[in-house]
Amino acid sequence: MSGIEAFILGVVEGLTEFLPISSTGHLILVSNLMGVQQTDTHKAFEVSIQLGSIMAVVFLYWKKFLELEILKRLIVAFIPTGVLGFLLYKLIKSFFNPYTVVFMLVLGGFILIGIEYIHKNREYGVKSIYDVNYKKAFTIGVFQSLAMIPGTSRSGATIIGGLILDLDRKTAAEFSFLLAVPTMFMATFYDIYKNHSNFNVSDWSNLVIGFITAFIFAVIAIKLLLKFISTHNFIPFGIYRIVLGLIYFFVVLR
Repeated sequence: MSGIEAFILGVVEGLTEFLPISSTGHLILVSNLMGVQQTDTHKAFEVSIQLGSIMAVVFLYWKKFLELEILKRLIVAFIPTGVLGFLLYKLIKSFFNPYTVVFMLVLGGFILIGIEYIHKNREYGVKSIYDVNYKKAFTIGVFQSLAMIPGTSRSGATIIGGLILDLDRKTAAEFSFLLAVPTMFMATFYDIYKNHSNFNVSDWSNLVIGFITAFIFAVIAIKLLLKFISTHNFIPFGIYRIVLGLIYFFVVLR
């Protein structure tokens, strides 16, 4: 993989990590388009550059991570993904292919549209992350664990879980941002630990390129998403998922 390809994947990662459209899915699809093989090293690269996006959350929300009550809720929410990710690591990696991504993109798109349609006129009761209790936090964590299947979208799963649990759109999105930090930190370091012997010097330089690029574009994406959902719902993202999945399947995979 070249430095240009690492840069492109960094842009894709940064722009898609916090949108409910699956960053991992987009990385797999774009890698496939560029002819980059899904080796163990490349799979680890795709997970590792997500750390750049996560640092964007730390940069924008660092004060929140100094508050014990929020940290405790994030730990509770992380438990389902942490346990299942450790136990099912090899099985999860076997799903990293374009066909799984396309299927989950389309399925998730319909679910996202359906949730928004059902809740069309709903007045949400939880309008601050400080009002997310431990039970809701854990349940959102269960939703997040579903996103270990590529194409599902970690942010999409947690946002859908939040909406179902009566969080308004902004609160669901912000809790998803914060929960990404412990989740992706652990996933990244575990992947690097499992695959560090497979990296050579060029791989590490590509990681740096992808990391920095993902950080910059994630900061932009977070600000744009919060601005967008202040006046819109998530239906456009559902439509995008379905259209992308169908086009990719019929144009590229068929």
